Amino acid sequence: MTTITTHEAKTHLSRYLAEVENGKEFIIARGKSAVAMLVPIKVPKQKPRPKVGETLDPPWELPDSAFAPLTEDELKEWGL
Repeated sequence: MTTITTHEAKTHLSRYLAEVENGKEFIIARGKSAVAMLVPIKVPKQKPRPKVGETLDPPWELPDSAFAPLTEDELKEWGL
């Protein structure tokens, strides 16, 4: 880990950020005292969004009994 001064950090911030993106870490010091660390952020990978019309869940089927006609008692229960 490389130590840099606050002046260096301010002057060359873009360069240091590019190095941090490549995995390098820096300690920022004021005088001889370390005050901060410049380290890469570990961002979790996001799942890609589904394409239009793409199904996310496995297909499901209705049982044949779902299409069976209602019995007389069931029709009366529903007031039909």
